[in-house]
Amino acid sequence: MNASISKSIAWATFGSGCFWCSEAIFSRLKGVSGVSPGYAGGSTENPTYTEVKTGSTGHAEVIQVEFDPTVISYLQLLEVFFKTHDPTTLNRQGADVGTQYRSVIFYHDEGQKAVAQKVKERLNGAGIWDDPIVTEISPLKTFYVAEDYHHNYFEKNPNQGYCQFVVLPKVKKFEKQFEDLLKE
Repeated sequence: MNASISKSIAWATFGSGCFWCSEAIFSRLKGVSGVSPGYAGGSTENPTYTEVKTGSTGHAEVIQVEFDPTVISYLQLLEVFFKTHDPTTLNRQGADVGTQYRSVIFYHDEGQKAVAQKVKERLNGAGIWDDPIVTEISPLKTFYVAEDYHHNYFEKNPNQGYCQFVVLPKVKKFEKQFEDLLKE
């Protein structure tokens, strides 16, 4: 491989409600080479979806984004994160209720932590939302990959009810708002 062609790889882990919506959104961004749905922030080892959806494991449904920071920055990913869900509702996104649907940024290093805290403070100060941002900012300890049937769920199940009435409208709104960041 030619050394001048190599690209940088970094990871970001976000929880913004149902991971089907988040995966559908972040996978459309240029510079993103992969998005994996999964679970983070809980106490149960190797949790299953059946366990996580009860809220008893402490995990949040999250996505882990693999990206090239020379193409899309962590700051840009945070902008997408904050503008594609409601960061002011505690343990809830729409009809999805419970700690597993909390708004959370799991940082991978101190640099990500600092940027996430600054963005949260700036957005809170800007008064964009009527209520304060409740997004948790925590270190990523362990990421558990979700079961295979959750991967590319929206792409594989576009006619499923949840995809039609929840995921598709979010994706369309995102594509309109972030047209300049979309893959070609």
